[in-house]
Amino acid sequence: MFNNITFAYPWVLYLLLIIPLLIAWYIFRGMRNQVSVTYSSLNVFKDVPSTIRERLLHLPVAIRMIAIALLIIALARPQKFAAGENVVTEGIDIAMVLDISGSMLAEDLKPNRLDAAKIVIDDFIEGRITDRIGLVVFAREAFTQCPLTIDYSVLRNLLLDIRTGMIDDGTAIGNGIANGVNRLKDSDAKSRIIILLTDGVNNSGEIDPISAAEIAKTFGIRIYTIGVGTRGQAPYPVKTPFGIRYQMVPVEIDEDVLQQIAGLTDGQYFRATNNKALEQIYAKIDKLEKTKIEITSYKNASEVFYGWVEWGLILLVIELAVSKTVFRKIP
Repeated sequence: MFNNITFAYPWVLYLLLIIPLLIAWYIFRGMRNQVSVTYSSLNVFKDVPSTIRERLLHLPVAIRMIAIALLIIALARPQKFAAGENVVTEGIDIAMVLDISGSMLAEDLKPNRLDAAKIVIDDFIEGRITDRIGLVVFAREAFTQCPLTIDYSVLRNLLLDIRTGMIDDGTAIGNGIANGVNRLKDSDAKSRIIILLTDGVNNSGEIDPISAAEIAKTFGIRIYTIGVGTRGQAPYPVKTPFGIRYQMVPVEIDEDVLQQIAGLTDGQYFRATNNKALEQIYAKIDKLEKTKIEITSYKNASEVFYGWVEWGLILLVIELAVSKTVFRKIP
């Protein structure tokens, strides 16, 4: 009966303590007013059956006590609440644009730049909730590995399949951005972003990186650029007749162009020189571009004291009726 019920004036419930006091007073008064008659023996009455009226002698008082209790509870104003939440989300569409040129096999990040990037991107995807994410890869050319989707399991499997050699070697940063823009331009999401990761200098493709960034700006697409690679030289694996040998190769990242791309589109440029730095960069972007989720809680109160008042009054009427009829006392 009290499930999901709260009271507007819970202090009124302390008045229920009056009930046991009234019962005690009734018992005490009954004992004091009891009429006694002296008989030499009570055996003469032992076979006289008790009447219903005698058995239910205290029923009017019991009814009155219950009625008073119900009216006190009604005075405390019991209420039921219907609670819930309204959830409003503003989705983000994200194009992950990943360089898969041969230089991404350099091992200044472990196990190498490409695998390190795949691990961090996978963690990034796992942390999203309602955002659509697509995957674009580029080397000499660019193509869409996965269109925008919220099926993260499919996306992560396609990310796992990425390897160098899928496309002829080269670094077409402009083409990669253009492909990402093509994925996002028709989106009606509140926020549209490209996360571009590369370790080199644009040397392929038909589209200049800055021109591609200007196109992205036209569509309101923000670009975060990441240059991955240590400073100076990095160990690069080379196949020889005697197995894998390592040679040190210079790290050449066109940071000026990557900064311009980010600046044109109100994004940011980051440099990842090791695995930890790369993880921190994606974690920062994750915070900057977190899906906006607004949760509005509500509680609607409905008054339920009417039933308590109704039953309290009904019992008082019943008590009055039986007291004046069946249990009427002779003066």
